[in-house]
Amino acid sequence: MAQAQGLGKRYMKAFFKGFFVAVPVTVTFLDRVVCVARVEGVSMQPSLNPGGRQASDIVLLNHWSIRNYDVQRGDIVSLV
Repeated sequence: MAQAQGLGKRYMKAFFKGFFVAVPVTVTFLDRVVCVARVEGVSMQPSLNPGGRQASDIVLLNHWSIRNYDVQRGDIVSLV
């Protein structure tokens, strides 16, 4: 019984170590490199949401291209 408690404690400690490393890395990645966004409405039809108002598309926004000024004609730019 005591061995099982020690094993559980060890797994919890490893989980929290991984959690406290993974969360800041993920937040930094999503803030600096890419971001996931949902496009709703008819403003970008027919390129996005071709199905109408009920549908919504999920897009990946590339922050890195904007930082390097790598925007070309035909690219979709998202402003907040």
